[in-house]
Amino acid sequence: MNDRVRTDIAHNARVWNYWLGGKDNYPVDRTVGEQVTSLYPSIGEVARADRAFLGRAVGYLAGEAGVRQFLDIGTGLPTADNTHEVAQRIAPDARVVYVDNDPIVLTHARALLTGAPEGVTEYVDADAHRPEEIVAAAGRILDLDRPVAVMMLGILNFVLDTEEARSIVRTLMAAVPSGSHLVLTHPTLELGGEGNAEAMDFWNAHATPPITARSRAEVESFFEGLELLEPGLVSCASWRFAASGEVAQFGAVARKP
Repeated sequence: MNDRVRTDIAHNARVWNYWLGGKDNYPVDRTVGEQVTSLYPSIGEVARADRAFLGRAVGYLAGEAGVRQFLDIGTGLPTADNTHEVAQRIAPDARVVYVDNDPIVLTHARALLTGAPEGVTEYVDADAHRPEEIVAAAGRILDLDRPVAVMMLGILNFVLDTEEARSIVRTLMAAVPSGSHLVLTHPTLELGGEGNAEAMDFWNAHATPPITARSRAEVESFFEGLELLEPGLVSCASWRFAASGEVAQFGAVARKP
């Protein structure tokens, strides 16, 4: 087994997979996942709402917006309706680059993330904390002179310093042209998520990597210089969808003018 794979401590990608009903997880992941659920019972709803948001956002971008290139940072373990599957159902020639630095994700992605023959589906092993490396690697696969949808779903919450998180977004969006988009979700203690505070404290004590929630104003700051698409920054469950309830996860899509 890859010596970077830790089975003695819960890991986000595997616990998220557990919450989504997947099988790519270990007993420690299930134990922590159950404990987080006991502290914050709606976490499974958050995971499913985030996944559904991805489908709607990618569907809009590949369809109405005509985007043909996607840079998905913080891939997570493959489940159903991954970015390339949604995009290439609409536009078989879409090019999708996944970025993650977890060895289990890497193994699964290379085995499972095969796309339409007309398009491109590639995987880059890189860390979100080093956006220059991501840009360099993506530039070997994508045409950075043409619009790119930069996908950052549930990833900036692992960058604990807010100014560093803003800098990462600025670096990535500076590397792509006008007409590109930023797709982002982020957990919050707002939107009814106050109960998540204890669950996050438990997570940070028993799992990796550590996580932070952010306020509406902090999440909005990631979109500086970009044009938020309607309906703006909302619960990801209700972004362009008549959801019956909110989850404590902001979601938005913005366009680079």
